[in-house]
Amino acid sequence: MIGSKLFYLTIFAVVCVSLCQVPGGHRELSGDELKTAVDNLNVALAKLATGDGPSYKAGKVIKVTTQVVAGSLDTYTVELVKGGETKQCTVKIWSQPWLSVNGTNVKIECNGDDDKVDSTW
Repeated sequence: MIGSKLFYLTIFAVVCVSLCQVPGGHRELSGDELKTAVDNLNVALAKLATGDGPSYKAGKVIKVTTQVVAGSLDTYTVELVKGGETKQCTVKIWSQPWLSVNGTNVKIECNGDDDKVDSTW
């Protein structure tokens, strides 16, 4: 009797841990959240292109995760296209919408590329 209760309690704990969200932890986006995140990426890339930043276009989005850390930090694994060349890159967009100045920070690092983008507006 105690053995079966312990078994079911263990199964319950394993299921709960696998389904529960850790506060401040990374969570992969899908569905409408993913679409909104990709739209935000395109807006950020367009904003970079109007300033001193590079003129990237988003290609294939491989994965997007989000994390709540004094705002939201969205991390994209994405193929970026610039001048006909495609690179796999990590783009991090940290958004703090309550700040009227410097509320968005964008960092871009591409595989095999020493140039890194770090822009705040």
